Amino acid sequence: MRPTLLGLLLAALAHSSASADQPKPIAIGAKAPDFRNLPAVLGDRETTISLADIKEDVVVIVFLGNHCPFVTMVEDRLIDLANDYAAKSVKLIGVCVTPLPASADAGYQDYAEQDTFPRIKERVQQKGYNFLYARDDSQAIGRGFGPKVTPHAYVLDKNRVVRYSGAIDDNIQNEHEVKKTYLRDAIDAVLAGRDLAVTQTEAIGCPINYLDTP
Repeated sequence: MRPTLLGLLLAALAHSSASADQPKPIAIGAKAPDFRNLPAVLGDRETTISLADIKEDVVVIVFLGNHCPFVTMVEDRLIDLANDYAAKSVKLIGVCVTPLPASADAGYQDYAEQDTFPRIKERVQQKGYNFLYARDDSQAIGRGFGPKVTPHAYVLDKNRVVRYSGAIDDNIQNEHEVKKTYLRDAIDAVLAGRDLAVTQTEAIGCPINYLDTP
């Protein structure tokens, strides 16, 4: 039997250990926070990624986590998106900011084990990700953008201003019942130089365990 969305939400909340020190969500129209030399995987190759080195006009950043069933639901959608926009000056980057197992809150270590860099490499090759999947042990990029759950998508324009924040579409559980393709619509609008009809939606997913800052 396929799990219900409510059941998955309850499961996600059950294994969450959200810190009181939650980051503030970045505002639409704000300049994206810089990031440099994040370790990443592309296919079978390890590399690094820096925002300043990206040449494409549009950057799509999606916060992910291997442990999260909601991320599993959208993997194929992200792979299709990367294929569909490959020739359109769009760069898709997945980022994981799950804390390292030794630092994760009690009850979260098992999930953190699934999101280490070696496990990210395994997932990229196992699933056939065709986009960069990076990891930030410091969680700085997460604190800069402020996502509270995975998956959460952001669209940046050529000036690296945040133009969209939120869900990939309006039906995370069933791709075939999607009626509103928020992320694709945002990308298309930015590429065409148009104002976005929808700039922000609520992302549904697994809570991110942010560590308390000193």
